[in-house]
Amino acid sequence: MIVRLVRMTFRPGEAAHFQELFNGWRHRIIATPGCRMLELLRDTQDRSVFFTRSEWESPESLEAYRRSATFADVWPVVKALFAAPAAAWTLEVEHHMQHPGTREDTTPPA
Repeated sequence: MIVRLVRMTFRPGEAAHFQELFNGWRHRIIATPGCRMLELLRDTQDRSVFFTRSEWESPESLEAYRRSATFADVWPVVKALFAAPAAAWTLEVEHHMQHPGTREDTTPPA
């Protein structure tokens, strides 16, 4: 499993527009084969900064999404709203814990 983080900074007044667009696209993104989870996060200090956090079964499933019709529809529209270039990271999960009683620990085996 991999995690993809994308940091996006929007021009003044575009945050609400982005949120509307994301609401329309999120079901298509999560339906992509290999996508396990999708979150939209917002910076608590700079309200024009958002992150998407998604979990993918493999780097190949993420790459297939990046070549998909959904990505081709989403990315150019979102990119046009940016105040600065996006930054993205693809990460492997080394350890994952949650408070007992929430969900079981899903730490990958060593």
